[in-house]
Order: sequence, then C-alpha cells, then structure tokens
Amino acid sequence: MRLPAACGFLLVAFGVLALAPGSAGRETLRGRTLQYWIAAVPMRWNVVPNELDGIEGTRFQPVQTTVDTVVYKRFTPGWAQRLPDRASIVGDNDGIPGPLIRARVGDTVLVHFKNLDTLRFEPHSMHFHGFRYAFRSDGSLIPGFSGRGAKVEPGESFTYRLQAVAGSAGVWPYHDHSPSMMDSIHGGLYGAISILGPRQRPPDREFVVFLSSQLRFMTINGRAFVGNTPVLHARRGDLVQWDVLALGDDHHTFHVHGHRWRSPDGTSVDTRTLGPAESFSFRIREDAPGTWLYHCHVEGHMSRGMIGLYRVAP
Repeated sequence: MRLPAACGFLLVAFGVLALAPGSAGRETLRGRTLQYWIAAVPMRWNVVPNELDGIEGTRFQPVQTTVDTVVYKRFTPGWAQRLPDRASIVGDNDGIPGPLIRARVGDTVLVHFKNLDTLRFEPHSMHFHGFRYAFRSDGSLIPGFSGRGAKVEPGESFTYRLQAVAGSAGVWPYHDHSPSMMDSIHGGLYGAISILGPRQRPPDREFVVFLSSQLRFMTINGRAFVGNTPVLHARRGDLVQWDVLALGDDHHTFHVHGHRWRSPDGTSVDTRTLGPAESFSFRIREDAPGTWLYHCHVEGHMSRGMIGLYRVAP
C-alpha cells in the first residue's frame, strides 16, 4: 500500500482547537484558560465484558474478569453532575482511561479534583506529565514537603494549575501519585493528556490507546481481547492521530496492521516499543480501507488480550 502521509507532530497545519464540553475558557494574549472538573469515583469494571476471547474462542467467567475499583470521571462545574460517556469517542469519559485532557501550547489548565472514593476511602491525587507547574501542583507525595494536592482525602478537593509551554506539545499520561498510588494505577486510576502545538491543526480522529495490565490480563484501555477492546473507526481521507501510552511494569511494542508512519527523523515505522509512563503519538492521512488489527507485538501480551480492531470505511 502507499505510505500514508504521516509525521506525527511534524505536520504543519493551522486551526483552532474548540473547547471540550464542560470546559470554561477565555482568550488571553498567552492562550486560553481551560477548566476541568474531575473526580475519583468507585466503579465496577469488567475487563472482558462479553466473556470471550473473540479470536481464540476462550470463555471466561465474570468472577475472573470483574473488579471493584476507583477511576477518574469528568463532571460539570462544581462536580454537580457526571458527564456522559460518548461511546463514539475513545477516551472520552469511559473510566479506564480517565477523561482525555486537551490543551494547546500557551494555555493555562485548571484541573479541579475531588476525591469521591467511597470504595476504599483512601487518599488520591493527580500527577501530570508534560505540563509545567509550580511544586504545589505536582500531585506526588513527598512526606514533609508536599501539600494537600499530593494527598487529597476522601470528600476533599484540590485545584491543580498547569501551563502548556513550548515543550509540552505531545501526548502524556496523568495518574494518581498519592500514598495509594500502586493499587490505584493497577486499578486504572490514570488518563491521557493531548497538547497541540501553537498552530497545529486538530486531527479529524484521535484515538487514545493505553496499554497496561489488569487482573493478569493485558489490556487496551482496561479491556482485553477483540470484541472488548475499543473498535476504532475512521474514513478514507481522515487525518488520524494515535495517542499510545503505557503504565505498569511491562514494556510493549505497538503495531497497526496495514499502516506505517514516520518517525521525527523521517524513517518509516510500523512498530514502536514503549515502557512504563512512556508515550508517543503519530498521524496518518488515512488511505487504507478495511478492518485491521492493532496490538502489542509482544506475543504473550497479545495472546492475553492486548489486541483490537481498527475499521476504515471507504
């Protein structure tokens, strides 16, 4: 097939990023101020909701695949009402991963966080990669040094103030970094950040692909096996951006069948390795209709669930 036009964040394009639903914004000389209202909430999560490995045919019982956990969810201002999850948008308000935080270089982002953990009644926080921020907004516990933002107790809230600076353009993770960090990340308390360059055009489609393990399955966005992992949709001619991230203890190799993209040095790529807390993005101008696989190419990870479908319409 013809190599799609792709160069990650090297594409030079112009456009204005619309404010995401539920955000407040005001134009300033240095960019907008965006506000996100996010809470840590309990949720029952099924890693294999259809109880089937759609390729191998293996069946699972819900007791093997279901866990009560705590996830990030997005709300209207003041945490008045939980925003609905738009099923057609990957990484919208699914639960795992948490809501996608969008910004553009020059923006100030205020993340208002509330701990609504009524499952384990543990402290939680939010720690953000990619942004620039003052120490009080770091969100990571350092006994004797960090403040309330690193240990938000149940029922309490904290506002993180973040700056999208020139070096922030790209895709980054955010996650709990409180005393309950280890159990929280294993349970899915993490999400993605997508920051555009000052004049970068927003893509027509943006896919968040978070690779991690859960309940001894290898998951994409907290789900395992074809039929459960996200089915990603695009059309010929779309400018498609893939946001690929990993958390946990494992290294992965991300691969999309029938497609290649370009690394920053211009090399054609169809598989890229990433480890814990690493992330990357790439863009393609879609020209390959069909139903394709995307997956981790560590074969043991793929066989344990880290595989999904990408459907491109003519």
